[in-house]
Amino acid sequence: MADTLDSLETRPPEQRERELMARLPQLIARAKAAAGWSRILKDVNASDINSRAALATLPVTRKSDLHELQSQQTPFGGLNTTPVGQLARVYMSPGPIFDPEGRSGDWWRFARPLYAAGVRAGGLLQNCFSYHFTPAAFMVEGGAARLGCALIPAGSGQTEMQVQAISTLRPDTYVGTPSFLKIIIEKAQEMDADVSSIKRALVSAEALPESLRAWFADHGVPCVLQAYASADIGSIAYETRTGDVRDPGMVLDEEVILEIVRPGSGEPVPAGEVGEVVLTVFNPDYPLIRFATGDLSAILTDTPSSPGGRTNTRIKGWLGRADQTTKVRGMFVHPSQVHDIARRHPEILKARLVVSGQVAQEAMTLHCEVADPASASNDAIIESIRKLTKLRGEVEFVPVGSLPNDGKVIADVRDYR
Repeated sequence: MADTLDSLETRPPEQRERELMARLPQLIARAKAAAGWSRILKDVNASDINSRAALATLPVTRKSDLHELQSQQTPFGGLNTTPVGQLARVYMSPGPIFDPEGRSGDWWRFARPLYAAGVRAGGLLQNCFSYHFTPAAFMVEGGAARLGCALIPAGSGQTEMQVQAISTLRPDTYVGTPSFLKIIIEKAQEMDADVSSIKRALVSAEALPESLRAWFADHGVPCVLQAYASADIGSIAYETRTGDVRDPGMVLDEEVILEIVRPGSGEPVPAGEVGEVVLTVFNPDYPLIRFATGDLSAILTDTPSSPGGRTNTRIKGWLGRADQTTKVRGMFVHPSQVHDIARRHPEILKARLVVSGQVAQEAMTLHCEVADPASASNDAIIESIRKLTKLRGEVEFVPVGSLPNDGKVIADVRDYR
């Protein structure tokens, strides 16, 4: 038996897919009871949404839309199905963007990444995420409570006190940003303090380059794993280990349905292609339906079937931002406009708008993958560029499969010198 939190993580993939799809109609019906989702899904029959193909027909709601939605209907844009007064907490992120937390245990589903990092009942972890307005620290609190381990609510800052707490209380796990763990270790060296009790860490909210992971191993923290989470969704995916070997990519949480879509659209891309992360989340208090995170990632297609016994889909982790909106000659050009141009011309299999030259003297060229350049109309595509962007652009036909698999719809290669 794999060392997993529960049997959900080891379900046969076909069983997981069947069970998630069976739950979809109920999720859609519950969401439509909220005023915001009722507007967004007004023409949707919940009972019809019982497959990935059906789900892909629904509109995408973007994280970037939340500020406008919430300004129209405070605090959550009418996307919450539980009244505000019955929630446990309300958070505020810069923007401001407001996020809820319900009253059920491990509401953010953070026990899974903690367990994968080696946290067990009876352990002690130092929680160095901020407790100020935002939910990261409380995600950890809920997961730790589910696992039955104790927690030091250290928060961020006050580095000397962090070192003192570790050297005195001897926690076995650090949770927080990777950069702050490095600061703590360096401060401990400066203070000649012993922080060697920390043998593992679960980090998030920042990139973790392999050079820094190696630095941690050299400084006494051999197990450092990442979690991919957000303030509106909670846990999305997380790294795992099999024995002492880190498994490829990040495994998805059991309560989300993942789609990778072409940036600027809601159209799923083939497995392995980089695109925007879109999630449907089974949360009874704050259901999210085709919620576009603005992050780029890709499904791993060349991994063992079930590393460490976990059978869920694995992704490459965070690969950048999907919002590539660019200003050209005083006009904003959006990824959705590039998508709309390509849709007008079915011969375009994939497109990327390249902005080159110097500022104020830019050139726009739409690179189009087409199977047969002779059948494609250069002039018609140029006219579509002009109509949709109000800017002049050129067209270059390129071989199928030649555009990079990096999720970019707009590439800004201007000379800013």
